[in-house]
Amino acid sequence: MNISDTHLHPQVYLLVAAFLLAVGIYGLVKRRTLIGMLISGELIFSAAMLNFVAVNHFFAPEPAQGQVFVLFIMGLAAAEVAVALSIVIAVYRNYRSIESAELSELQR
Repeated sequence: MNISDTHLHPQVYLLVAAFLLAVGIYGLVKRRTLIGMLISGELIFSAAMLNFVAVNHFFAPEPAQGQVFVLFIMGLAAAEVAVALSIVIAVYRNYRSIESAELSELQR
């Protein structure tokens, strides 16, 4: 397979999206800091966006629907990052750490 022909196969995009989803879920489970968990969540959002664009480009009759969904997901991701970073800053100001294991007072 020539590298310039990869844009013709939806399997390539779906495999990359599956890889991003797997790395995001692994990072969400294994990361101990709140920032690491936030970045892993963004990888999961990126996998969803890539899936929407690839499926829409190759299988849907209306090409604009997937792009609208991606714009909606990008808006959700930006809002999620803003809220999560404000929570991380508030946690750091109170506990002087962003390690999730050290935040035992939040479990009560």
